[in-house]
Amino acid sequence: MAVETQAIKRPIGFAAPVVGGFGAFFGMFVGASNGSTIMGLVAGALIMAAVAFVLLEVVPGEMEKTAKAGLIVLMLVAGLVLGSLPGAVIGGLFGWFFGWLIYWVGMGRYRVPLPPYLTSGQVLWHYTFRVICGAIFVFLITPILVVIPLSFNAENFFTFTPEMLRFDPAGYSLKHYRDFFGSSEWQHALRNSLIIAPMATVLSVTFGTLAAIGLSSEHVPFRRAIMAILISPMIVPLIISAAGMYFFYSRLGLQGTLPGVVLAHAALGIPFVIITVTATLVGFDRSLTRAAANMGADPVTTFFRVQMPLILPGVISGGLFAFITSFDEVVVVIFVGSAQQQTLPWQMFIGLREQISPTILAVATILVGISIALLTTLELLRRRSERLRGMSPG
Repeated sequence: MAVETQAIKRPIGFAAPVVGGFGAFFGMFVGASNGSTIMGLVAGALIMAAVAFVLLEVVPGEMEKTAKAGLIVLMLVAGLVLGSLPGAVIGGLFGWFFGWLIYWVGMGRYRVPLPPYLTSGQVLWHYTFRVICGAIFVFLITPILVVIPLSFNAENFFTFTPEMLRFDPAGYSLKHYRDFFGSSEWQHALRNSLIIAPMATVLSVTFGTLAAIGLSSEHVPFRRAIMAILISPMIVPLIISAAGMYFFYSRLGLQGTLPGVVLAHAALGIPFVIITVTATLVGFDRSLTRAAANMGADPVTTFFRVQMPLILPGVISGGLFAFITSFDEVVVVIFVGSAQQQTLPWQMFIGLREQISPTILAVATILVGISIALLTTLELLRRRSERLRGMSPG
C-alpha cells in the first residue's frame, strides 16, 4: 500500500523567503509599469514576505479562509489606487494567488502530492522545473495576448489608451476590422494567401507522404542522407533558402509567378509532412499491407484502403503544419513573388515598414484565431492517432 505524504507546517524562515521571491517577481512588473523596476522588485519581496509572516505566525490557523479573503480585498483596493479598475482586477488576482501560495508553502501542502522518500533537493527541482516552464510560457504567450485587445482600440495607436485602461466602451471599436474587410489591398492579399496556401499544402502533402512512405522502407539506399536533404529547408536559415530560390527560379522563369511562389512554399512545407507521417509510420504494422497483397490487392488499393486510413492523422497533421507555414511565410514570397502575389504576411510587413497601420493588429488577431483552431485540430488528430496505434497489433 502506498504511503501518503503528510502536510507539516514549515518554519517561517523557509516560507517567508519563498513567498518573498514570488513577490519580487510580480513586483518587478508592477514597478516597471510605474517607472521603477528595482523598487518594485524590492518592495514586492519585502511586502509579501511580511504578509506571509503575518498570515502564518499571527493569524490563527482556523481563520485561514478569512485571511485569504482579507488579502484579496486588501490587494484589490491597492490595485484600485495604483491602476484604477484594471489594477483592481489584477490586484484581486494577486491576492487570490498569494493567499493560496502562502498556505500552500507555509503549511507544507506542496509535499502532499509527492512521494515521501524524495529529498529536499528533488522536491526543489520538481517545482523549480515547473516554475521555469511556466515563466517561459508566460513570456512566450504574453506578446500574443497583448495584440488581441489592442486590435479593438478605437484610436489609431499601438498602445493602450486611457479609455481602454478604464474599460470605457468608447475606447473600443471594430474600426480596424472594418478597415481590413473594406480595403481592396488587404482583401487582395487575403485572396492570394487563400489561393497559394491550399495549393502549396496539396503539393506538400502529396510529395511529403510519398517520400515518408518510401523512406520508411529499410531497403532504400542512403535513406538517412536523403531524409536529411529533404528536411533541410527546416534547418537552413530562411533568408538563405529564399536567396537560393530567387536565383534558381529566375533561371527557370518562375520568379515573380504564382507557380513559383506555390512551389517555394511547397518546398518549405514538405519537411513537416515527412516528419509527421514518418512518426505515424513508426507504429504501423507492415503485416497489414502484406495481408492485403496476399488477398490480391494491388499496391494502389492497398495504400488507399489499408495504409492511408491508419496514417491519415499524421498526413492531416503534416498538411496543417504545411498550411500554417505557407500562410504565415513572408521572406520567401518577397524574394520569389511579385506585387501580384502579395500575400497577407507581406502586406502586414509593408504596413509595419511604411505606414504603421493599426489594421495589422486586427489581421494578427484573425491569424491567431486561425492558428488556435488549427492547433486544436492537430491535438485532436494526435489523440486519434495514439488511439489507432493502440489498436494496431504492432
